[in-house]
Amino acid sequence: MKALVYRAPEKFSIEEVPKPAPGSRDVLIRVRACGICKTDLHIHKGRFIAKFPLTPGHEFAGEVEEVGSGVEGFRPGDRVTADNTELCGSCYYCRRNQPLFCENFLSHGCNAPGGFAEYVLIKEEKVFKIPDHLSFEEASFTEPTACVVHSLDVAQPEPASEALVFGAGPAGLVLAQALRHSGVGKLVVAAPNEFKLGLAKKLAADEVVKVDKRDPSVGQKELREICPKGYDIIFEATGDPRVVERAISLIKNGGKVVIFGVAPEEARISVSPYEIYKREIKLIGTFAQTHCFERALHLLSTGKVRVGELVTHIFPLEDYAKALNTLLTDPNALKVIVRP
Repeated sequence: MKALVYRAPEKFSIEEVPKPAPGSRDVLIRVRACGICKTDLHIHKGRFIAKFPLTPGHEFAGEVEEVGSGVEGFRPGDRVTADNTELCGSCYYCRRNQPLFCENFLSHGCNAPGGFAEYVLIKEEKVFKIPDHLSFEEASFTEPTACVVHSLDVAQPEPASEALVFGAGPAGLVLAQALRHSGVGKLVVAAPNEFKLGLAKKLAADEVVKVDKRDPSVGQKELREICPKGYDIIFEATGDPRVVERAISLIKNGGKVVIFGVAPEEARISVSPYEIYKREIKLIGTFAQTHCFERALHLLSTGKVRVGELVTHIFPLEDYAKALNTLLTDPNALKVIVRP
Protein backbone atom coordinates (compact mmCIF):
# COMPACT_ATOMS: atom_id res chain seq x y z
CA MET A 1 0.00 0.00 0.00
CA LYS A 2 1.01 3.65 -0.37
CA ALA A 3 1.90 5.54 2.77
CA LEU A 4 3.54 8.78 3.77
CA VAL A 5 6.69 7.88 5.69
CA TYR A 6 8.91 10.19 7.72
CA ARG A 7 12.38 8.72 8.18
CA ALA A 8 13.51 11.75 10.20
CA PRO A 9 12.21 15.24 10.99
CA GLU A 10 11.30 17.09 7.77
CA LYS A 11 12.37 14.05 5.70
CA PHE A 12 9.37 12.33 4.15
CA SER A 13 8.29 10.52 0.98
CA ILE A 14 5.42 8.46 -0.37
CA GLU A 15 6.47 4.82 -0.16
CA GLU A 16 5.13 1.35 -0.88
CA VAL A 17 4.91 -0.43 2.47
CA PRO A 18 3.33 -3.75 3.49
CA LYS A 19 -0.43 -3.66 3.97
CA PRO A 20 -1.07 -4.49 7.66
CA ALA A 21 -2.86 -7.73 8.48
CA PRO A 22 -5.44 -7.65 11.29
CA GLY A 23 -4.99 -9.72 14.41
CA SER A 24 -8.00 -11.37 16.02
CA ARG A 25 -9.39 -8.15 17.57
CA ASP A 26 -8.15 -5.66 14.96
CA VAL A 27 -9.99 -3.65 12.31
CA LEU A 28 -8.28 -2.68 9.05
CA ILE A 29 -9.61 0.68 7.85
CA ARG A 30 -9.39 1.95 4.28
CA VAL A 31 -8.68 5.64 4.89
CA ARG A 32 -10.94 7.98 2.93
CA ALA A 33 -10.04 11.28 4.62
CA CYS A 34 -7.32 12.38 7.02
CA GLY A 35 -6.94 15.92 8.29
CA ILE A 36 -3.69 17.78 8.76
CA CYS A 37 -3.52 19.29 12.23
CA LYS A 38 -1.20 21.95 13.65
CA THR A 39 0.16 19.11 15.78
CA ASP A 40 1.33 17.55 12.51
CA LEU A 41 3.48 20.64 11.99
CA HIS A 42 5.16 19.94 15.33
CA ILE A 43 5.60 16.29 14.32
CA HIS A 44 7.07 17.45 11.00
CA LYS A 45 9.79 19.15 13.05
CA GLY A 46 10.33 16.07 15.21
CA ARG A 47 8.58 17.55 18.23
CA PHE A 48 5.57 16.61 20.37
CA ILE A 49 5.78 12.83 20.95
CA ALA A 50 6.99 11.97 17.44
CA LYS A 51 8.89 8.72 16.99
CA PHE A 52 10.53 7.90 13.65
CA PRO A 53 10.14 6.21 11.24
CA LEU A 54 6.52 7.33 11.27
CA THR A 55 3.41 7.54 9.14
CA PRO A 56 1.58 10.53 10.65
CA GLY A 57 -2.10 11.41 10.51
CA HIS A 58 -4.29 11.16 13.62
CA GLU A 59 -7.58 12.61 12.30
CA PHE A 60 -8.98 9.96 9.96
CA ALA A 61 -12.16 8.28 8.78
CA GLY A 62 -12.88 5.59 6.22
CA GLU A 63 -14.40 2.20 5.53
CA VAL A 64 -13.74 -1.15 7.16
CA GLU A 65 -11.67 -3.23 4.75
CA GLU A 66 -11.11 -6.34 6.85
CA VAL A 67 -11.68 -7.52 10.42
CA GLY A 68 -9.95 -10.04 12.66
CA SER A 69 -11.51 -13.38 13.53
CA GLY A 70 -12.62 -12.18 16.96
CA VAL A 71 -14.23 -8.92 15.86
CA GLU A 72 -18.01 -8.93 16.27
CA GLY A 73 -19.05 -5.27 16.07
CA PHE A 74 -17.82 -4.40 12.59
CA ARG A 75 -17.84 -5.82 9.08
CA PRO A 76 -16.32 -4.82 5.75
CA GLY A 77 -17.98 -1.74 4.28
CA ASP A 78 -18.89 -0.11 7.60
CA ARG A 79 -18.21 3.63 7.64
CA VAL A 80 -16.01 4.38 10.65
CA THR A 81 -13.61 6.67 12.43
CA ALA A 82 -11.21 5.71 15.20
CA ASP A 83 -9.76 6.98 18.45
CA ASN A 84 -6.05 7.14 17.74
CA THR A 85 -4.97 6.58 21.36
CA GLU A 86 -3.92 3.22 22.79
CA LEU A 87 -3.38 2.79 26.53
CA CYS A 88 -1.54 -0.02 28.30
CA GLY A 89 -4.01 -0.34 31.19
CA SER A 90 -1.34 -1.53 33.63
CA CYS A 91 1.06 1.34 34.32
CA TYR A 92 0.97 3.60 37.39
CA TYR A 93 -1.38 6.17 35.83
CA CYS A 94 -3.67 3.70 34.10
CA ARG A 95 -4.15 1.90 37.42
CA ARG A 96 -5.00 5.26 39.02
CA ASN A 97 -7.72 5.80 36.37
CA GLN A 98 -5.68 8.56 34.70
CA PRO A 99 -5.22 6.91 31.30
CA LEU A 100 -4.32 10.14 29.51
CA PHE A 101 -0.98 10.00 31.32
CA CYS A 102 -0.33 6.36 30.41
CA GLU A 103 3.40 5.75 30.64
CA ASN A 104 3.21 3.60 27.49
CA PHE A 105 0.91 5.97 25.60
CA LEU A 106 0.56 5.14 21.90
CA SER A 107 -0.98 7.60 19.49
CA HIS A 108 -1.60 6.58 15.88
CA GLY A 109 -0.12 9.32 13.74
CA CYS A 110 2.20 10.57 16.49
CA ASN A 111 4.32 7.63 17.65
CA ALA A 112 2.49 4.76 15.88
CA PRO A 113 1.33 4.30 12.25
CA GLY A 114 -1.40 6.78 11.33
CA GLY A 115 -3.85 7.77 8.64
CA PHE A 116 -1.73 9.30 5.89
CA ALA A 117 -1.78 5.90 4.21
CA GLU A 118 -4.22 3.80 2.23
CA TYR A 119 -4.89 1.63 5.28
CA VAL A 120 -4.53 1.90 9.05
CA LEU A 121 -4.88 -0.93 11.57
CA ILE A 122 -6.81 -0.14 14.78
CA LYS A 123 -8.00 -2.19 17.75
CA GLU A 124 -11.74 -2.93 17.63
CA GLU A 125 -12.38 -1.13 20.93
CA LYS A 126 -11.15 2.13 19.39
CA VAL A 127 -13.31 2.04 16.25
CA PHE A 128 -16.63 3.92 15.99
CA LYS A 129 -19.32 3.79 13.32
CA ILE A 130 -20.30 7.08 11.72
CA PRO A 131 -23.80 7.95 10.45
CA ASP A 132 -24.47 8.01 6.71
CA HIS A 133 -25.22 11.75 6.66
CA LEU A 134 -21.72 12.57 7.97
CA SER A 135 -19.13 12.77 5.19
CA PHE A 136 -15.71 11.19 5.66
CA GLU A 137 -14.23 14.70 5.69
CA GLU A 138 -16.60 15.76 8.47
CA ALA A 139 -16.02 12.53 10.39
CA SER A 140 -12.26 13.17 10.34
CA PHE A 141 -12.99 16.01 12.77
CA THR A 142 -13.98 13.51 15.47
CA GLU A 143 -10.50 13.45 17.00
CA PRO A 144 -10.11 17.26 17.36
CA THR A 145 -13.71 17.46 18.59
CA ALA A 146 -12.90 14.79 21.18
CA CYS A 147 -9.95 16.93 22.32
CA VAL A 148 -12.38 19.82 22.73
CA VAL A 149 -14.74 17.62 24.76
CA HIS A 150 -11.86 16.69 27.05
CA SER A 151 -10.88 20.34 27.44
CA LEU A 152 -14.41 21.17 28.61
CA ASP A 153 -14.29 18.24 31.04
CA VAL A 154 -11.10 19.66 32.50
CA ALA A 155 -11.98 23.37 32.46
CA GLN A 156 -15.66 23.05 33.49
CA PRO A 157 -17.01 26.38 32.20
CA GLU A 158 -19.82 27.57 34.44
CA PRO A 159 -23.35 28.34 33.17
CA ALA A 160 -23.88 31.93 31.98
CA SER A 161 -20.15 32.68 32.26
CA GLU A 162 -18.33 35.10 29.96
CA ALA A 163 -15.88 33.21 27.76
CA LEU A 164 -13.13 34.25 25.38
CA VAL A 165 -11.40 32.03 22.81
CA PHE A 166 -8.09 33.20 21.35
CA GLY A 167 -7.74 31.51 17.96
CA ALA A 168 -10.07 30.77 15.07
CA GLY A 169 -8.34 27.85 13.42
CA PRO A 170 -10.23 24.56 13.05
CA ALA A 171 -9.74 23.61 16.70
CA GLY A 172 -10.68 27.09 17.89
CA LEU A 173 -13.86 27.08 15.80
CA VAL A 174 -14.85 23.62 17.04
CA LEU A 175 -14.11 24.75 20.60
CA ALA A 176 -16.23 27.89 20.16
CA GLN A 177 -19.21 25.84 18.97
CA ALA A 178 -18.89 23.35 21.80
CA LEU A 179 -18.66 26.20 24.30
CA ARG A 180 -21.80 27.72 22.83
CA HIS A 181 -23.65 24.51 23.65
CA SER A 182 -22.07 24.19 27.09
CA GLY A 183 -24.19 27.02 28.48
CA VAL A 184 -21.81 30.02 28.51
CA GLY A 185 -23.63 33.34 28.61
CA LYS A 186 -21.33 35.36 26.34
CA LEU A 187 -18.82 34.02 23.86
CA VAL A 188 -16.11 36.14 22.25
CA VAL A 189 -13.56 34.92 19.69
CA ALA A 190 -10.36 36.86 19.02
CA ALA A 191 -8.10 36.17 16.02
CA PRO A 192 -6.08 38.08 13.40
CA ASN A 193 -7.82 36.74 10.29
CA GLU A 194 -11.11 38.32 9.17
CA PHE A 195 -12.22 35.30 7.10
CA LYS A 196 -11.88 33.03 10.12
CA LEU A 197 -13.53 35.58 12.40
CA GLY A 198 -16.47 35.69 9.98
CA LEU A 199 -16.89 31.94 10.38
CA ALA A 200 -16.61 32.26 14.16
CA LYS A 201 -19.40 34.83 14.16
CA LYS A 202 -21.56 32.70 11.88
CA LEU A 203 -21.07 29.46 13.78
CA ALA A 204 -20.89 30.41 17.44
CA ALA A 205 -19.57 33.75 18.68
CA ASP A 206 -21.62 36.60 20.09
CA GLU A 207 -18.78 38.96 19.29
CA VAL A 208 -15.49 38.75 17.43
CA VAL A 209 -12.41 40.92 17.81
CA LYS A 210 -9.50 41.26 15.42
CA VAL A 211 -6.11 41.05 17.13
CA ASP A 212 -2.50 41.10 15.94
CA LYS A 213 0.10 38.45 16.74
CA ARG A 214 2.90 41.02 16.74
CA ASP A 215 1.15 43.89 18.55
CA PRO A 216 -0.74 42.91 21.73
CA SER A 217 -2.32 46.37 21.94
CA VAL A 218 -4.46 45.68 18.85
CA GLY A 219 -7.93 44.62 19.96
CA GLN A 220 -7.16 45.08 23.65
CA LYS A 221 -9.52 48.05 24.05
CA GLU A 222 -12.35 46.20 22.30
CA LEU A 223 -11.87 43.10 24.44
CA ARG A 224 -11.94 45.25 27.57
CA GLU A 225 -15.06 47.09 26.47
CA ILE A 226 -16.99 43.86 25.85
CA CYS A 227 -16.27 42.58 29.37
CA PRO A 228 -14.96 45.46 31.54
CA LYS A 229 -14.41 43.19 34.55
CA GLY A 230 -12.65 40.59 32.44
CA TYR A 231 -13.65 37.08 31.38
CA ASP A 232 -14.59 34.15 33.58
CA ILE A 233 -12.76 31.69 31.34
CA ILE A 234 -10.28 32.18 28.49
CA PHE A 235 -9.13 29.44 26.13
CA GLU A 236 -5.77 29.87 24.44
CA ALA A 237 -6.14 27.95 21.15
CA THR A 238 -3.21 29.33 19.17
CA GLY A 239 -0.11 27.68 20.65
CA ASP A 240 1.50 31.12 21.03
CA PRO A 241 2.92 31.62 24.55
CA ARG A 242 2.45 35.39 24.25
CA VAL A 243 -1.29 34.81 24.08
CA VAL A 244 -1.20 33.06 27.46
CA GLU A 245 0.34 36.17 28.97
CA ARG A 246 -2.29 38.32 27.28
CA ALA A 247 -5.06 36.08 28.58
CA ILE A 248 -3.88 36.56 32.17
CA SER A 249 -4.27 40.32 31.76
CA LEU A 250 -7.89 39.84 30.63
CA ILE A 251 -9.09 37.25 33.12
CA LYS A 252 -11.44 38.09 35.99
CA ASN A 253 -10.38 37.63 39.58
CA GLY A 254 -10.87 33.93 40.27
CA GLY A 255 -11.05 33.13 36.55
CA LYS A 256 -9.59 30.27 34.52
CA VAL A 257 -6.99 30.47 31.74
CA VAL A 258 -7.00 27.24 29.75
CA ILE A 259 -3.97 26.31 27.63
CA PHE A 260 -5.47 24.32 24.74
CA GLY A 261 -3.07 25.16 21.91
CA VAL A 262 0.19 23.25 21.43
CA ALA A 263 3.16 25.55 22.05
CA PRO A 264 6.76 24.64 21.21
CA GLU A 265 8.34 22.61 24.02
CA GLU A 266 11.03 25.21 24.60
CA ALA A 267 8.56 28.12 24.85
CA ARG A 268 8.26 29.98 28.15
CA ILE A 269 5.81 32.51 29.59
CA SER A 270 6.45 35.33 32.01
CA VAL A 271 3.83 35.68 34.73
CA SER A 272 3.64 37.24 38.16
CA PRO A 273 3.24 34.59 40.86
CA TYR A 274 1.88 37.33 43.11
CA GLU A 275 -0.86 38.13 40.59
CA ILE A 276 -1.80 34.46 40.33
CA TYR A 277 -1.83 34.27 44.14
CA LYS A 278 -3.68 37.52 44.88
CA ARG A 279 -6.31 37.19 42.15
CA GLU A 280 -6.71 33.41 42.56
CA ILE A 281 -6.25 32.86 38.84
CA LYS A 282 -6.34 29.24 37.71
CA LEU A 283 -3.95 28.13 34.95
CA ILE A 284 -5.25 24.91 33.42
CA GLY A 285 -3.62 22.59 30.90
CA THR A 286 -5.60 20.27 28.65
CA PHE A 287 -3.78 17.61 26.63
CA ALA A 288 -5.29 15.45 23.86
CA GLN A 289 -8.08 13.09 24.96
CA THR A 290 -9.10 9.58 25.83
CA HIS A 291 -12.61 8.07 25.85
CA CYS A 292 -14.27 11.18 24.39
CA PHE A 293 -15.11 9.93 20.88
CA GLU A 294 -18.71 8.96 21.62
CA ARG A 295 -19.59 12.47 22.79
CA ALA A 296 -17.59 14.07 19.98
CA LEU A 297 -19.53 12.06 17.39
CA HIS A 298 -22.78 13.16 19.05
CA LEU A 299 -21.80 16.83 18.63
CA LEU A 300 -20.90 16.29 14.98
CA SER A 301 -23.80 14.04 13.98
CA THR A 302 -26.43 16.31 15.58
CA GLY A 303 -24.99 19.44 13.98
CA LYS A 304 -24.21 21.11 17.29
CA VAL A 305 -20.66 21.32 15.95
CA ARG A 306 -20.65 22.09 12.23
CA VAL A 307 -17.42 21.46 10.38
CA GLY A 308 -18.30 21.27 6.69
CA GLU A 309 -17.34 24.91 6.10
CA LEU A 310 -14.03 24.43 7.88
CA VAL A 311 -12.68 22.20 5.09
CA THR A 312 -10.90 24.63 2.77
CA HIS A 313 -8.51 22.35 0.87
CA ILE A 314 -8.43 18.69 -0.23
CA PHE A 315 -5.35 16.97 -1.68
CA PRO A 316 -4.44 13.43 -2.77
CA LEU A 317 -1.78 11.66 -0.73
CA GLU A 318 0.78 12.21 -3.48
CA ASP A 319 0.45 15.98 -2.93
CA TYR A 320 1.13 15.87 0.80
CA ALA A 321 4.04 18.31 0.46
CA LYS A 322 1.74 20.78 -1.25
CA ALA A 323 -0.94 20.22 1.40
CA LEU A 324 1.56 20.88 4.19
CA ASN A 325 2.82 24.01 2.47
CA THR A 326 -0.76 25.26 2.03
CA LEU A 327 -1.37 25.00 5.76
CA LEU A 328 1.88 26.84 6.44
CA THR A 329 1.49 29.66 3.92
CA ASP A 330 -2.19 30.29 3.12
CA PRO A 331 -3.67 32.61 5.78
CA ASN A 332 -7.20 31.50 4.85
CA ALA A 333 -6.47 27.79 5.10
CA LEU A 334 -8.46 26.06 7.80
CA LYS A 335 -8.72 22.29 7.64
CA VAL A 336 -6.56 20.73 4.94
CA ILE A 337 -7.71 17.18 4.14
CA VAL A 338 -5.66 14.43 2.52
CA ARG A 339 -7.47 11.64 0.64
CA PRO A 340 -5.23 8.57 0.50
